[in-house]
Amino acid sequence: MKRITLICGNGYSSSMLVIEMNKAADMLGVEVEIRAIAESRFQEFQYKTDVVLIGPQLGYILDDMSEKYKDRNLKISVINSVDYGMLNGMKVLKDALSM
Repeated sequence: MKRITLICGNGYSSSMLVIEMNKAADMLGVEVEIRAIAESRFQEFQYKTDVVLIGPQLGYILDDMSEKYKDRNLKISVINSVDYGMLNGMKVLKDALSM
């Protein structure tokens, strides 16, 4: 099971995307655990995460996150802004699973 954590400013804007991603996972028959949290809370979830998806509005933290958690071998990426804005849960989930 993949554990995916979405990071946004306060954890709220990506919550709707998590709902769409869970719907997509059900359609695909994929077992995942997906959460949306604020960047400030990620450290407490780092050992419960395989893939980190950063909201496009926080794309500037990608390099810092990659450096800070390089020993954890996390897959970290910024969510495509169009997919994020359109709440394209299927595309975002497929992108996360392919990492």
